[in-house]
Amino acid sequence: MIRKTLLAAALLAASQAALAADLDISLKVADDYVAANKDVGLSLTLTNNSKHSLKVLKWYTAADGLEDDIFTVTRDDEEVEYLGRHYKRPAPSAKDYLVLKSGESLTQTLDLSAYYDMSEAGSYQVSYKVDAMDLLKSPGLAKTLVARADSLRSEAVSLWVDGVDFKGLSAKRPVVGDIGISSVSYQGSCSNSEKSSINSAVSAAQSIGSGALSYLQGQSSPSSSTRYKTWFGTYNSSRYSTVTSNFSKIVNALNSKPLVFDCSCNQSYFAYVYPNQPYTVYLCNAFWSAPTNGTDSKAGTIVHELSHFNVVAGTDDIVYGQSGAKSLALSNPSQAIQNADSHEYFAENTPALP
Repeated sequence: MIRKTLLAAALLAASQAALAADLDISLKVADDYVAANKDVGLSLTLTNNSKHSLKVLKWYTAADGLEDDIFTVTRDDEEVEYLGRHYKRPAPSAKDYLVLKSGESLTQTLDLSAYYDMSEAGSYQVSYKVDAMDLLKSPGLAKTLVARADSLRSEAVSLWVDGVDFKGLSAKRPVVGDIGISSVSYQGSCSNSEKSSINSAVSAAQSIGSGALSYLQGQSSPSSSTRYKTWFGTYNSSRYSTVTSNFSKIVNALNSKPLVFDCSCNQSYFAYVYPNQPYTVYLCNAFWSAPTNGTDSKAGTIVHELSHFNVVAGTDDIVYGQSGAKSLALSNPSQAIQNADSHEYFAENTPALP
């Protein structure tokens, strides 16, 4: 039985690698020289070279604009900072995939300088690089035994940029809250009921964040912790120290930093942040219907989003959902400790693990 399971897993991995090979990713720059403060035009093309249809997770296609850090951008061989949004999303469902028929291509054009720090003059190289669970699907692929980690890459393109000021958001003046839980303020026309929900969520986030930190600091035998291993994988003292430090910074942000909550997002996601703009969290539709505590809760969403800030833990969104986070812990603990949902589920601890 074990041999059959291993064989099935090996065949599945081979099938998934073949899927990735079937999807061609290419980039093209609008100009190989960009004058100061001009748009840095880039076209991303995905082509299905297989004989069957492919489903591609659209979060990583720029189909709805650039919603994730899908490019590696370097200036004079030094990687530059991604300045776009980091989201908390539900685990992907059928509606989150787009279908490319055999031979079909999808091209999206964007201004790269609206998402990456290209403020300094220099020689830039850009390549597509995505590692994500369930990135590709095919109608002919058997149901998986575990969530799959897929990788897509492109060849790099080069250009010279004289320097472009970041086209970020202009500063908004928040409305300061009058409830004494940390320093909370609001912007984006939050209603009174939304403000009340935010305050309750922050209080709950403080509780689960502090509980997670106390748990990590109080373990006499961390290598046997079911809770830790479920969300972050096999124990390693360095990784354990990183997770503990991350939660220490999350708790510090919850208890002592000026948190700003924006209620203007109408997307179906939970929330997003700009990682270089602490401590403003943009709350989206799924946040308001989430429970205050529990799995994928309001409290957990706040922990998730605060972990994204570069001055906190600088986490990424490698996988979404409990199933994906558990699979990541098993397959790649080094990535699990960088994954925002893994931190959220560890803090929420629902169902409770010892």
